[in-house]
Amino acid sequence: MSAASPNLAEPAVKTGVVRQVGELLGAVRVSAVGKTLAALSGGIVVVIALTAYGQISLNSWNKPFYDAISRRDVGDFIEQLGIFAMIAGVLLVLNVAQRWLVETLQLKLREALVTDLVGLWLQPRRAFWLQGSGPIGAHPDQRMHDDTLKLCDLSVGLGVGLLQAAMLFGSFASVLWVLSKDFNIFFDGKDHALPGFMLWAAILYAVAGSLMTYWVGKGLVLRNAERYAREGELRFSLTRINEHLDGISLAGGEPDEKRRVALHLGEVLHATSRVVLGLTNLTWVTAGFGWVTVIAPLLVAAPLYFTGKVSFGGLMMAAAAFTQAQSSLRWFVDNFSLIADWRATLLRVAGLRQVLAAELEAQPLGSRIVYEESEARTLEIEALEVRAWIGHDRLDASDLVVHAGQRLLILGTPGTEKTLLFRALAGLWPWGSGTVRLPRGETIHYMPRGTPYLPRGTLAEALSYGMAPSSYERDAMASALESVGLQRLAPLLDTTGRWERELSMDEQLRLGFARVVLQAPPWLVMDEAFGAFDDDTLELIIDVLTTRLAHTGIVHIGSAGEAHGRLFTQVVHLVKAPVVEPVAPDDAQPAAHEDAQ
Repeated sequence: MSAASPNLAEPAVKTGVVRQVGELLGAVRVSAVGKTLAALSGGIVVVIALTAYGQISLNSWNKPFYDAISRRDVGDFIEQLGIFAMIAGVLLVLNVAQRWLVETLQLKLREALVTDLVGLWLQPRRAFWLQGSGPIGAHPDQRMHDDTLKLCDLSVGLGVGLLQAAMLFGSFASVLWVLSKDFNIFFDGKDHALPGFMLWAAILYAVAGSLMTYWVGKGLVLRNAERYAREGELRFSLTRINEHLDGISLAGGEPDEKRRVALHLGEVLHATSRVVLGLTNLTWVTAGFGWVTVIAPLLVAAPLYFTGKVSFGGLMMAAAAFTQAQSSLRWFVDNFSLIADWRATLLRVAGLRQVLAAELEAQPLGSRIVYEESEARTLEIEALEVRAWIGHDRLDASDLVVHAGQRLLILGTPGTEKTLLFRALAGLWPWGSGTVRLPRGETIHYMPRGTPYLPRGTLAEALSYGMAPSSYERDAMASALESVGLQRLAPLLDTTGRWERELSMDEQLRLGFARVVLQAPPWLVMDEAFGAFDDDTLELIIDVLTTRLAHTGIVHIGSAGEAHGRLFTQVVHLVKAPVVEPVAPDDAQPAAHEDAQ
């Protein structure tokens, strides 16, 4: 991965939380489940409002219940127990309904968000551009899977909690005001009116706790984001080992891989230890206020009781109302660690979406290759020069025209980037100069070097990849397999498997050519497609290209061995071009990933 411009690291950092939330909500609103999300949200608001009303009724129940106890009135005591059972039963139903609504909202929100991100990510060639966009392009799978799961759960949980806290405070603030509206404080030899002192005490208590919590725990946002990034590196390291066990075992590379894993694990543990330290410091505040809250309601309500303004039942009612109001106001204190976690995941998910929604191709600087349409059955390459980190490469023929059915071989001299030329022809690497004119309305099949991509699914899906399996008859698929010597696989067309593991490298390469035979594209562009074949297999592939694909125009980059004189009608060379200007690091081009050939 190339060094990236610093502003590509986490672009969401500079946009602010309001814009980040707004962009994600905008994407969710227009999703297929947007109306369902709105209905669920509305249902939650109604249930929370009814729950708040039920809790006010339960708070009012405290006064007659405790007054009945103080009077030793058994009949009234039993009557109040019956009223409690009815209120508690309604609240139980509301709690169950709220739980279902919240869980369903989290599920549908994740569906909308992941669908949006995957849709942007898998737009044509956008995933390729993302991997070269600096740190933001590292491990997008983690951001779309783990981070969106956490973001949806935290967003709904915190949002519902905040709404519930706001409604409860609004409900119990009036109770506290009514209970303490006539309160006086004796000072300097006379009484001073302090209406609503219980309400003001609850607000001041919560504000003090919130300010201290923010001051102590504000660093948790970036610490959590750093931890998630390091977790992604560790997971990628373990996944990579699992995918290359044969090469590691044959090379005796276990000790080296163990060292790498230990390095990534150390970074994870270091980042996590910083989070642990932050949470520990935050606990001094949250737990401290929690213990004070045990006695604070009674201390605040006690003056009303001792001055005779309320009965014992009124004291318990006032204390319960203060507890509800104060707990609502302490929402920020109680949830700050979760808020920091939510902010970190929001930063990563919103940052990914902002990059995906932007024009990724326009970010790097420098001259660009021009892509145009040519006449049908004609591919033209004019004065093409490819810009790389180590210099420029160009074709030794300034103007090339390839007609349908013709075959062009491009041989690379030592030190040239043949794979970058392949990507330039495919439109994945536009840095350079010159013009590529692609045949209008005709399909070009691009075959990169190495084994082809085989999706996890049936063999028919792997064979027809890029097209629907239903587009081809089973006989046509079997014939394509037979043409490259894979007739043994014909009975397995409907079998599901991980074919990159079940087939040998030679079979995977042959399957790539069987895919071309099946789809019979008008044009085929290949990057070093023959180098891994033995003589017999190469003879078979050449025969397929000259007979069954006789009308396909071919551009092959790399060596061709014995096929040089039999298959190709034109031969040009990729050579080093004089460097006119240095490549600036700020260009932030995607890394080539391959060594110079």
